Amino acid sequence: MIETPVFGHAAVATPHHLASETGRRILLQGGNALEAMVAMAASIAVIYPHMNAIGGDGFWLVADRRRRVHYIEACGPAGALATIKRYRDLGHDTVPLRGALAALTVPGAIGGWQVALEMARAFGGRMPLADLLADAIAQAHDGVPVSPSQTRVPAHQIEALKEAPGFAAAFLAEGKVPAAGTPIVQPALAATLSQLAHAGLDDFYRGDIARELAADLDRIGSPVTREDFKAFEARTREPLSLAIEGATLYNTPPPTQGLSSLIILGLFERLGVRRAETFEHIHGLMEAIKLATLVRDQVVTDPDHLTHDPSAFLTSAFLDKTAGKISRDRAAATPKLDADGDTVWMGAIDNDGLSVSYIQSVFHDFGSGVVLPATGVLMQNRGVSFSLDAKAKNPLQPGRKPFHTLNPAMALFADGRVMPFGTMGGDAQPQIHGQTFSRFRLGMGLAEAIAAPRFIIGKRRGDREVPIRVESHFDETLVAALQRAGHPIIVADEADCDDFGHSGALVRHPRDGRIEASHDPRSDGGALGF
Repeated sequence: MIETPVFGHAAVATPHHLASETGRRILLQGGNALEAMVAMAASIAVIYPHMNAIGGDGFWLVADRRRRVHYIEACGPAGALATIKRYRDLGHDTVPLRGALAALTVPGAIGGWQVALEMARAFGGRMPLADLLADAIAQAHDGVPVSPSQTRVPAHQIEALKEAPGFAAAFLAEGKVPAAGTPIVQPALAATLSQLAHAGLDDFYRGDIARELAADLDRIGSPVTREDFKAFEARTREPLSLAIEGATLYNTPPPTQGLSSLIILGLFERLGVRRAETFEHIHGLMEAIKLATLVRDQVVTDPDHLTHDPSAFLTSAFLDKTAGKISRDRAAATPKLDADGDTVWMGAIDNDGLSVSYIQSVFHDFGSGVVLPATGVLMQNRGVSFSLDAKAKNPLQPGRKPFHTLNPAMALFADGRVMPFGTMGGDAQPQIHGQTFSRFRLGMGLAEAIAAPRFIIGKRRGDREVPIRVESHFDETLVAALQRAGHPIIVADEADCDDFGHSGALVRHPRDGRIEASHDPRSDGGALGF
C-alpha cells in the first residue's frame, strides 16, 4: 500500500521537486493557485528542458471556488511562411522532426501565463510578476542539475538533435548528454526571463524579445515571422464536459485530444466494472481506447476547421451505442497510435479551493532542438503533427493550429471533491488518464493509482505493428489473460519507466479542506504543500 501525501491547506504536484518547491513558496507567501502555477511553469521550463520550454505551448483547466471550470487555450498557429508548397519545394514529404523547419508554430505558453494572471487577479491574486519568475531566473542564471529523466533521452534522439541550431551548445558537453547532477547554466534564457519580469509578458510577442525571436528565426529559415508573434493571443474557451455517475469530467476541446480522454471514461463507465486490476478492467480500458481513437482521428483539428461537433460524441446516445460494440472477451483491431511525445503536467490547489490542471510542452524530446541565441528560447516541434497532404485532416496551412496530444483533466464530484489530474505521454495521454482515474474510482488510493503498472498502446521506431506495451511488474496472470483475448502484448524490460508517462493528481475534500496530492514515481518530482 502506497501512502498518499495529505496537506491541510494547499498543495502542488509537479514532475520535478524544484518546481514543486517554487509552487509551495508562492502559496506560503499568499499567492493563489494560478500564481503558483505560473511560477512553477517558469521554473519547470528551465529545469526540465527535454519536456517543455517557454518556446512551447500550454493548456489550462481552472476550477474556481464556485465550481465553475474555465479553459485557457495557449497554443500558437503555423507561421505565415509555413506552406505545403514551401516544404515540398525543399524536398520534404513530411514536416521534418528537428531543426528550423520543425520550429514552425508560434510559442503560446507565455500568452497562457498572461491570461492566467489576469484570471488570478480576478480571484484576488496580487503577487508581482518579478516574484513569480524569481526562481526561474535564478535557476537559469546560476544553473540547475541535469535531472535523471533528462539523461534517459534515447541516444538516437540526441544524435538527431545535434544538427539543430544552438542545441549542442545549450545542452551537450563535448557532444554528449551531461551526467545527472551536472549543473547547466542558461544565461540567455535568464536574461529573457528577467526582461519579461521587468517589461511584462507581452514583450514576448510585441516587444524587444519578440524582435529578437523573430530575427533569430528568420536567420535559420524558420517560417515564423515577427507579424506572427504580434498577432498571437491566448484565449479562454468553453471546456468539454461529460457527466458520469457521481461526477462531471472536464477536458480541453480541439485542437487537443481531450475529447478522446472523455470518450474513454464515458465508455468504460458503461461497462459496469467493479474491481480494479482485473481482466474486465484492463481489457475494457483497452477496447474503449481503440474506439475513442477512431473518433479522435475523425474529429480533432483546428477549432476553426471542425467538420463535427465534438459534444455530439459525448451524448448518452452515442456512448451507449458505441459501448455496445465492445466485446467482453475478445480484442478488436488496434488503430494507429504513436508512443512518442513528452510534456509536463502540474496541478495546484490553494487554501480557498481554487484548482488548476496545467500542461506545458515542446512535444518530442527537446522539441525542434532549435535554441535561439539572442534569447535562449528552445522552440517546440508541435508542427510535425501537420500533414503535407492538402486533403488530410490536419494539413499544413499558415495560421492554422496543429493537432495537440496535450489535454489536462479535471473532475468535480457530486460530494464536493475537486480533482485536477493529468499526465505526459504524447498520444498515450488519454490512455493514462483512463488508467489513473478508473483505478481511483474503483477504490485505489491516489498515489497507488498513479504508481500502479501501466500499459501503452502505440508504435515506436522499429515496430511493424502497433503493440500494447506493459510495464515489467504488470501481473503475469493478467498479461496471459489479455494475450489469450487477442491483445498484442509486449512486456517492457523495466518498471517505472518514462515511456509510460508522468502522471499526477490532487483531490480536495470539501468538509475540512484537506488535499491529497501525488506525482508519478517515474518522474523526478512529487507533491508539496502545507
